[in-house]
Amino acid sequence: MKFINNKTFVFLSILILLYCCAENNKPPKFYSSETLTVEPLNTNVFVHVSYLNTNDFGRVPCNGMVYFNEDEAIIFDSPTDNYATKELIDWVEKVHKKKIAAVVVTHFHKDCWGGLRQFHDAGIKSFASQKTIDLLAQKGLELIPEQGFVNDTEIAVGTEPVFIKYFGEGHTVDNVVGYIPYKKALFGGCLVKSLKAGKGNLEDANESEWANTVEKIKQQYPDLQIVVPGHGKSGGIELLDYTIQLFK
Repeated sequence: MKFINNKTFVFLSILILLYCCAENNKPPKFYSSETLTVEPLNTNVFVHVSYLNTNDFGRVPCNGMVYFNEDEAIIFDSPTDNYATKELIDWVEKVHKKKIAAVVVTHFHKDCWGGLRQFHDAGIKSFASQKTIDLLAQKGLELIPEQGFVNDTEIAVGTEPVFIKYFGEGHTVDNVVGYIPYKKALFGGCLVKSLKAGKGNLEDANESEWANTVEKIKQQYPDLQIVVPGHGKSGGIELLDYTIQLFK
């Protein structure tokens, strides 16, 4: 049996100590409070979950997505209220030291824009389709996303592009999705259902077009590895298949 000498033992001990110190100094990837959780899906993509009190469905967990690249971040959908949104902004900017390049509101329901004021107060640019902006204006809201687009737009986050695109009606007439090519990740929002989920809120839905719209997304992005729905557990492209079957 071979034994390591004292010098080798000391050297290995130092390496282990340095590694442990480096790990301990890394900012936490997971965040949890009574109003907000943030969970990693990989090293750069996170799902944020906040809660909306509703008459029909009770206290509903609502998903959004965060993406980091270099020293910047983008957020898809605001948390549901100002308090949870302030927590998320602090987690991104103060804990991870990322500048938030934009927040994207993916449709006109409150679970997408509830904390928008916090983003504007922090000087963070907000984006939505022009359809979403018009619908929010019709509701008489004073606070609406600042920058609109017609069918699609591209936002640079660090050194990588992020695409926001309208594929058609489904959960609402204005629902858009966010796509990150670098990570093959999609924020489907409420247009995409988690596995085993029901149809959910259909008040503003177009059920006859829903499956066709999601089919277009699948054809456009056939190699998706991460798919984040508006509610429920994230997964892969199987969430698109499930949503298509649910509304056929």
